[in-house]
Parts: sequence; C-alpha cells; structure tokens
Amino acid sequence: MNPTPTYSEDINAPQAVAQPAMRCAIFIVATVNPDPESQQAVREWCADIAGLTRAVGKRAPAAGLSCVTAFSSSAWDALFGNPRPGGLHPFREFGVPGRMAIATPGDILLHIRADQMDLCFELATQLMTPLADAVVTVDEIHGFRYFDQRSIVGFVDGTENPAGNEALTYTVVGDEDAAFAGGSYVMVQKYTHDMNGWNALSVETQERIIGRTKLSDIELADGVKPSNSHSALTTLTENGQEIKILRDNMPFGRPGFGEFGTYFIGYARTPDAIEKMLENMFVGKPPGNYDRLLDFSTAVTGGLFFAPSQAALEALADLAGPSPDSAPDSEAKSNPSSSDGTLHIGSLKGTPSHE
Repeated sequence: MNPTPTYSEDINAPQAVAQPAMRCAIFIVATVNPDPESQQAVREWCADIAGLTRAVGKRAPAAGLSCVTAFSSSAWDALFGNPRPGGLHPFREFGVPGRMAIATPGDILLHIRADQMDLCFELATQLMTPLADAVVTVDEIHGFRYFDQRSIVGFVDGTENPAGNEALTYTVVGDEDAAFAGGSYVMVQKYTHDMNGWNALSVETQERIIGRTKLSDIELADGVKPSNSHSALTTLTENGQEIKILRDNMPFGRPGFGEFGTYFIGYARTPDAIEKMLENMFVGKPPGNYDRLLDFSTAVTGGLFFAPSQAALEALADLAGPSPDSAPDSEAKSNPSSSDGTLHIGSLKGTPSHE
C-alpha cells in the first residue's frame, strides 16, 4: 500500500468520503439524458453542489450534513472526456446464474448523509430540482442507522473500517494517478434479504455464516470460522498487510411490503480491492466456496463510480464537454494521465496549468 497521500486545500482536498458514520443517508443513482443540453446542465450543476450543501447544512451544523458526488465510466466519457481516472471502468459482474453481482444503469451517484433525515431530504431536493429535465432517477434509497450500527440481519456492520489517516490511505487517490489525486472510487450495491429464512437459523449458524459473534461482535477464531464465512472471504491481505476499504452501509426497508435490505457503499483508492472481495463472495475462494450469506441476500443493483476531489468537481462545470473524437480508446483508458501527471484546475478548464 502506498503511503498516506497529502493534499493541498485548494486542489486535492477529497470530498467527504471519510466522514464518520451518520444516522441517516439518502442514496440516489441517476442516468443522464444523452442530449447536449442535458449534459451541459449536469456539468454546470457540478459548481453548485458544495454551495447547496453548505446552505442546507447551516440550518443544523452539528448534524454533519455532507454529500459525495460521483460519476460512472460511461458518464465520465460523455460529460468530460479525457483525461479520465485510471481505474474507472464499467461495473464488473461476478458470480453464476442465481448468485450474481449484477451491473445496473447509473451515471451519477449522490451519497447524502447527516444525523438528521430532514437535512438529507432537503439537500436531495435542492440538488435534484435543477436536474429535473436532464436526468432520470433509477434508484433512490433512504437509509437509517439501526441500533448500534447493525445491519438488518442483526450483526454490527463496518467493524473493521479504517479511521483517521488510515481511512485516507485506503480510500483516496494519491501520486499513483496524480491527475486525479484527492479522488476516490465508489462502489454501490443494493441487497435485499430473505429475513424469514435468515431468522429461522440458529444464532450459532448465523455467526458461522458471518464469521463474528452476534451480540459482542467478536471475530471467530481461525479454527472455528469457516472459510466460506463473509468475514473470511472479504478479508484481503497483500505482503502480509490487510487491504481495507471504507464501508458506510445503511439498512433500509418497508416492513409493510416485506422489504428488508442493506445498501452497500464502499470507498477505495482503487476498485481492485472491492472487486476481489466480490469475486471471493460470489464466485468463491476457491471457486464454489462462496459466501453463504448470499443464500439469504440478493444483489439487485451494482455500479462503480469515481468521486473527484472537491475542487476538481467544481471545476468540471467549466468544461465545454468532450469533442466527438475524444472518447478514450483502450490505450487511453489504461494510461489516462496528462503528460505532466497532474489534473490542475487550469487543465480541467482546458487551459495550460502553471505552478
């Protein structure tokens, strides 16, 4: 793992990807209409996101309102062109029929969170209103904190999350893709749960599926924890060091409709770690030794996005849009950085950058 990146306040400060867990969240995924007017509306909207977040958040500063805005691979190509984030690509599907991590449509992701749902709701309203004719919302989930940060299935979620400087190390791009330093990759999936089937299991069986104790949230000993437990398959190591992602999952549901679910959201410095976790879960390690939690949980959405740094997000508003021949080919996608290895605000606007 590369050392903890450092960021200048004006260019590379990340969006609020490493914000502490809040009690409420709204997740919105939308597609952008393909006409030039809609695309330009989205670009101009990028300049207003931070201001709207500050304006709504001032109503209750202690509630910690924030918003992370991210774009999919196809949206980046259509809206901004080159250069593009080095690790950004379409969501990769994993699994077998009946047990799949599927890809679903989505160009823009909004992750809005606070300790008050009214703030989340107001900010979502203010952000989506200007886009009414430019985008189509394909998914919207209102999540809530469940007791002591537990998922709907009753186990504590996000226990192994990195914190502080460690969170930045694992979630925010540094010098390895200097053009996009301060950005972060974001993967989302909506899972629905068979709670009748899950609750019919004994607590001991549930613990072996998760790999942790239910009440005390203690990881099972290696000699007890099955190799196909959720914990075992989502723990990654490289050169003896654990590779982490930052999760901010939220429960959601409608009991009257029998709907119970978890909205998974993971931030990472590169998509590789999250994708390896999904491969272990859905395919198995070795193949066939899959995550038994998936016998009770179904992924119904999936998307990979990139959240640029805060200043870069605002500067995207000044782009005129990619030229018709600027769609990146495979070589450009694998080596997208500008020649000087930076994506300064000047270069985002299409003008030469100067130190």
